[in-house]
Amino acid sequence: MGSLSVASQSIVADVAAVLAETLALAPDVAATLTRETELFGNLPELDSMAVATVLTALEDKFAILIDDEEVTGELFETVGALADFVAAKTGAAS
Repeated sequence: MGSLSVASQSIVADVAAVLAETLALAPDVAATLTRETELFGNLPELDSMAVATVLTALEDKFAILIDDEEVTGELFETVGALADFVAAKTGAAS
């Protein structure tokens, strides 16, 4: 994926909500999630075990299938990167 912002604010908000719920983030932390929020290294709750849980939650929420080959470190760089990926998978990319 390139660095183009393709996800709508709605998808970014939905992805942030999935992250907050799946990772059981404190409400004050969840409220700070934006497109630019870095994930790995910034959210201690997001470890390698949590990645699988987040991916499953995204699949359920957006009715998509995520192949193992699609999961990269870049995918989890920021909330926006994850939202752009979801937008592309759902066909919601602009």
